[in-house]
Formats: sequence, structure tokens, C-alpha cells
Amino acid sequence: MLGSKPTDIDVADAAASKPLAGLRVLDLTVALSGPYGTLILAALGAEVIKVEMPGGSDIARFNPPFCTPEGNMHLGALEEGDYSLSMMARNRAKKSVELDLKDPRGREVFRRMAAEADIVFENLSDGVVERLGVDYESLRDVNPRLIYCSLSGLGNPSRFPGVKAMDITVQAVSGAMDTTGDAGGPPMRFGLPISDLLAPLYAVIGVQAALRAREQTGRGQRVDVSMLDCLASLLPFEHLDVMQQFGFPPRSGNQHARLAPFGVFRTSDGYVSIAAASESWMQGVFDALGRPELIEDPRFSSRGPRVANSTELNRLIEAWTSVRSTDEVIHELAERRGVPCVPVRSAAEVLSDKALIEAGVLAKLEHPFGGTVDAVGGGIPIRLSGSDTRLVGRARPLGADTDGVLREMAGLSDDEIAELRSEGVI
Repeated sequence: MLGSKPTDIDVADAAASKPLAGLRVLDLTVALSGPYGTLILAALGAEVIKVEMPGGSDIARFNPPFCTPEGNMHLGALEEGDYSLSMMARNRAKKSVELDLKDPRGREVFRRMAAEADIVFENLSDGVVERLGVDYESLRDVNPRLIYCSLSGLGNPSRFPGVKAMDITVQAVSGAMDTTGDAGGPPMRFGLPISDLLAPLYAVIGVQAALRAREQTGRGQRVDVSMLDCLASLLPFEHLDVMQQFGFPPRSGNQHARLAPFGVFRTSDGYVSIAAASESWMQGVFDALGRPELIEDPRFSSRGPRVANSTELNRLIEAWTSVRSTDEVIHELAERRGVPCVPVRSAAEVLSDKALIEAGVLAKLEHPFGGTVDAVGGGIPIRLSGSDTRLVGRARPLGADTDGVLREMAGLSDDEIAELRSEGVI
């Protein structure tokens, strides 16, 4: 177990008003996609119990940067008391249990825990849960009401057998990467791990639906979601195949293939985003350019021709924006004429936005061994009028809750726990 004295979980006060209070989740997830799903469930009030092999089996535990108990960040080797910033962000408000599922005694303990749980959530590699004996078919016998969520990378079974499903892998095979980048340039990775972050949202929706079905039938079921399916399912919303029939490339860079002007434009000191899809907004842009008559030009008089002539239209707009400051452009378009126009903010600006922090969209991270860290984690951007959805609580030291959870959920005595610990099962 890393560190010394574990900190107390500080979510009890808010738990009663949370919408998923009273639900128990056994968390077998690793990396990002699965842990983000269980983080959402924890924020909504579920008791999430993260189960790892003794010593830690979540690969994110070894992701730099690491943070010392004093709050110092470093990229060196993981040392006693250090905690990965990734884990600090993804494991907030979760309990931590060490349990060897490769050992028959560990599997039996987990089965007892599953009998008392509402949800098992896993995103382990293909075939792992079956080899460990903690798959849905094995566990539903001990708990017919169990909701079992499997979040895979490339499908279950995988559509690309033997391929490790990383976010960039999924972006590549989903077609999403083909839509990102400049026309004529190479496919480009989306800047955020979008498939890692999108799939758990669908997984949580599936879990919620299965819980609702359980209220009606009294029985649980398996929820099966893949990162590939989730990302690929979004492609049809832009009609990329049809647009290519009209000669538009799948990648349009900072502009939009179906709308113009709808993109990013350079200013003298930065960039702005302009989205002038309606006729009144387009008229406002031409007025600001000092060319109001262009609204009558057949090339720009309606949405279809503007898309067909977007290269020339965007050139005209950027010739105007590029010699003005960002503030000047926003004043002329947004403030004077009501055209949707905003600055392109840096990630650093957004991550230090006090309004987002106060709203709980971003949250200051806390070290598991005490103290606040000079970094933020994502909050839960859901507001309910009668329930608390704040993400409260710091990540736990590895194994900090093993004894208490095994007593409560598996019914083990102190002597049995001591024996399992002496033999390396916990």
C-alpha cells in the first residue's frame, strides 16, 4: 500500500441527496474509459468500490506526472507516497480494495461481494473476466439482479482480434480521424482522448436504462458498449458520404463543410470563431466588412451557394479579421451586430476559469495523503434541481478500504482477513 495513513472519505454528508445513493458498484476498470464511467456513477451518489490486484493493477497508477504528498509534481520514477495525477483525477469518491482474482479464494470473496452489489463495471482486455471467473454468466447466478457493464474498445468480441484498443487506435478505425485535419492533409488525431471519454457516457446511459428495467422485471442484465461503436455512430450526423459526392473532402480543417461561414479565423493577436449560418448573421458580417451589397451576390445570397463558394467567402472574412484585434472583431460582430463570434481560448485559460470551478465543472484535486494539488480534475456537468451532483472526495490510497469492504460485503472476520493478507490474496 502506498503512503502511510489513509484519509477519510468525505462524501457521506452529500450522499443522501444524490440520485444514485444506495447503489453499490464493483469497479474492475483500468486506464481512462472505464474509470471515467465509474467516476460519473460516484458523483451521482453510487458507492463505487475499485478492486485491483495487490500492488495495483490499473495501468494509470504508473502514468506520470506524479505528485508528492507535499503537492510537488515530477516526471521521475514513482516513489513511496507519490500518486499519479491521472489516478488522482479518476478515482475521486471511490473506495479502494486490493484483491487477487487469480487466486480461487479471491474469486470467492469477489462472488460474495457481487451478491451484495447492484452493478459490476469492467473494461478489461478480451477474455480476462472469463479467465478470472468474474464474467456476467458466472456472477448472475449469485445475483440475478446484477447489472453488469462491459466497456470494450473494439467490440465484444473484438472486430480486430489481437489489437490493443487504445484511444488513437479507435479514432483510426472508427473513421473519426478521417474527418479531422486540413483538406488535402493527413488524417489527424482529435486533441482529447475522445473515444475514451465518449464511450463511458453511453455506458452510464445503458446502466441507468438497465436499472430502470430492473425496477420493472426484478432482474439485471448485461450492458455492452464499445468505444468503436460509440465513435462510429456519430459519423452519419454530418452526412460526410453525401457531401463527398458534391466534391467536398472529408476533412475541412477549421471550417465546416455544410455551413459557411462557420469556422476559425485569424486576428492580429489570436483567433476567433465565427458561426454566421443564418441570413441575418450573414448580413451582419457583410455590414462589418463594409460590403453590405454582398448579400445580393449570387455566390453568397443563400446557404447553399455560400457553402459552394466557402473558400472565397472565408478569404474575404479573414482579410478583414486578420488586421484587427480579437477584441475589435468581437465588438464589431458579436456586440454590435449579434453575430455568434467568440475568442478561441487556450486550454490553460479554461482550466483556470473561476466560474467553471465554482460551478463544479472543474474541481481542484486533493492528494490522497492530504493537501490540495495545483491541478484540476473534471467535475460532472449535470445539474439537477432536487439532487446533488457535485463530485466530492479525494482518491484513496491503494487498498485503504479493503478490510472494511470485506467485512461488510463478504462477511469475513478479522481472522479471515488477516489470513488472506498473510498469504497475499489481499
